[in-house]
Amino acid sequence: MSKRSLLFIALPVFLLPVLLISGVHAVRDGGAGHEEGPAYGDALVVGSIGEPSILIPMLAGDSSSHQIAGLIFNGLVKYDTDLSIIGDLAESWDISPDGLVITFHLRKGVRWTDGVEFTAGDVMFGYKTIIDEKTPTAYKEDFLQVRKAEILDPYTFRVTYKKPFAPALSTWGNLPVLPEHLLKGKDITKTPFGRKPVGMGPYMLQEWESGQRLVLRSNRDYFEGRPYIDYYVYRIIPDPATMFMELRAGGVDMMGLTPIQYRKQTETEFFKKNFQKFRYPVFAYTYLGFNLKHPFFKDKRVRQAIAYGIDRKEIIDVVLFGLGSVATGPYVPNTWPYNPDVRKYEFNPEKARRLLAGAGWVDRDGDGVLDREGRPFEFTILTNMGNSVRERTATIIQWRLKQIGIKVNIRVVEWSTFINEFIDKRRFEAVILGWSIGLDPDQYDIWHSSKTGEKEFNFISFRNDEVDRLLETGRRTFDREKRKKAYYRIQEILAEEVPYIFLYVPDALPIVHARFRGIRPSPIGITYNLHKWYVPRGLQRHKLIP
Repeated sequence: MSKRSLLFIALPVFLLPVLLISGVHAVRDGGAGHEEGPAYGDALVVGSIGEPSILIPMLAGDSSSHQIAGLIFNGLVKYDTDLSIIGDLAESWDISPDGLVITFHLRKGVRWTDGVEFTAGDVMFGYKTIIDEKTPTAYKEDFLQVRKAEILDPYTFRVTYKKPFAPALSTWGNLPVLPEHLLKGKDITKTPFGRKPVGMGPYMLQEWESGQRLVLRSNRDYFEGRPYIDYYVYRIIPDPATMFMELRAGGVDMMGLTPIQYRKQTETEFFKKNFQKFRYPVFAYTYLGFNLKHPFFKDKRVRQAIAYGIDRKEIIDVVLFGLGSVATGPYVPNTWPYNPDVRKYEFNPEKARRLLAGAGWVDRDGDGVLDREGRPFEFTILTNMGNSVRERTATIIQWRLKQIGIKVNIRVVEWSTFINEFIDKRRFEAVILGWSIGLDPDQYDIWHSSKTGEKEFNFISFRNDEVDRLLETGRRTFDREKRKKAYYRIQEILAEEVPYIFLYVPDALPIVHARFRGIRPSPIGITYNLHKWYVPRGLQRHKLIP
C-alpha cells in the first residue's frame, strides 16, 4: 500500500515507503561468490520492537501494523521509485480537466487469496467502510471529500469530489480495499479478520503468535509475480540490544540499527563480510509534544522557554551520532513545502529562564525547582519502551530542563499500552513520539482543530483558526505555489505557538544479511520491491519455517 497517511513510529523507520527525495546511501559488503540467478525459497526474518495491534489498515495508526498489513493488502495506486504515482490494483485512470472526477480502470483476473475474484465492488466496500461513522478510524477525512462514488462495471470505479482536493489521487493508494464477500454486514472492529486477514498482496498471514512472531508465506498467485522469498517472519523483540545479539547469531536477518550500532558495533570484519548496511533520510520526525489542556502548557511562553532550554544539536550528536538533522517543523529539509526561514530556538538557557519568569515561574524556596502559586514545575515525559534513542533523548531533555528549574520525570511504557491507554485517552502531560509522514504535504489530520477525538491524531488538542483555514487552502488548490504559501505560513505559526518542540529528522539505518539479493535502494526506501528479493540457491538457509 502507498503510505500517504500518518503513522505513529514505534521503532527505527526502515520499512515505510515514505522517504526523502535525495540522499539515499548504501554500504554493501559481503556476498562474494554464489552469484547464481534468482531462486525461490528461504525466509527473511525481520526483528522489530513493536507488535501489530490489528491488521485492518484503516483501524491501525502504528507503524508495526502497517508494516505487516502493507504486505497483505493493496491500494489502487502506489509511489514509484521516482516518486511518481503508478498503478497498483488500478491499471490506469482518467482525471477530468477540473480535477474533480477520477475514473479508475482496475486490473482483471486478480484474486483474493481465498480464490474469489477482485472487483470494483471491493473498492466500493472499502470506501463505504472507511467513511462509515461507526468505523473508528483517523483516516476517513480524505475520503469524506468524495461527493459520489460509482461502480461503472466490475472493473471500473469512479469518484467525484465536492471541491478540488490536491492529494486526491494519492489517497487511493491509502484506501484499504477489503473483501466484500467476507466482511459485508459485519462489524470490522469485532470480526476475527483483524488477526486473520485475507488480502491480495505478495504475502499472506499464516501464523500470529502473540508477543513472539508473525509468519507470512508468499502468495504464489500475486499479480506482480510470485515472491522469490517463501516466508517473511516478523519477530517481536522488545529490547534492541537483544535483537542485535540475535542478528549476530543468525536469528534475525534484518532490523533497524540504533545509531551506536550503525556507527560502532557493526564496523567489524564480521558485519562487513556478512551484512549490508543502508542509510537514508526519511519522511519522518521526532518531537516533544505537550498536552495543551494541561495548566502548565497553556501559556506559549512556557512552551517557548522549554524549546530554548533544549539543545537539539546535542541530541543529534550524542544520541544519533550525527545520523540525522535538526527539525524545525513538520516537514523535512530539502522538500518543497519546507520553510527554512521560520523562527529558530537555539539553545539559550538564560532566555528560557526569562520567559519562565515572565509566566510567573520563579524559584521562591531555593530548592532549584521553579514554582508558581505554590506548585512546583514538575511534569512527566511519556515515551515508548524499546526505543533507546527516544529514552536517551528524554534523559538529555530531563538534564537540560533541570538546569532551568524544571523537574522532569520519565516514564517508558509498552507500545500498545502507550497508544491505547495514554495517547488515545489523553492521559499524558508530555510525550516523545515520531510521525512518519507522506509525500504530499497535507497534514490536516494532525493539526486541524476538528481532529481531536479519541483515535484521531490531534491528540495534543492544538487549535488555531488561521491554521485551520490554511490547511483547507492547501488542500483545495492544485497550484503548487499557492499550496507552498499556505504551508510556509502554517510552519511560521507552529514555530511561534510551539505545540510541539520539533527535535530531529532521523536517518533510517536498516541492515540486511548479505545473502539477500535484489535490493535496490531508492528514494522510497529498500523494501518497495521485496517480492523481487531473492537468495541464490547455494546460500539459502531456511527450507522450512524457522
